[in-house]
Amino acid sequence: MATSIRLDPIIEQRLDHLAAQTGRAKAYYLRELIEGGIDDLEDFYLADATMERVRKGTEKVFDAADVRKDLDLGN
Repeated sequence: MATSIRLDPIIEQRLDHLAAQTGRAKAYYLRELIEGGIDDLEDFYLADATMERVRKGTEKVFDAADVRKDLDLGN
């Protein structure tokens, strides 16, 4: 899937330098960054979206005591 992004000129310059010095394509490093960071982005932004739904009252929440009782975990 081809995707286009606009980079800050300083970041693009750094990426160009890295690619030139290592002989790898800029796309290689962009893929590395995305693959290395997507887990953290998902964790943060999906949790943030869930918390927003909790604040709005549209996300179902469970009381810890009820969960322990339902799972028969005792005290």
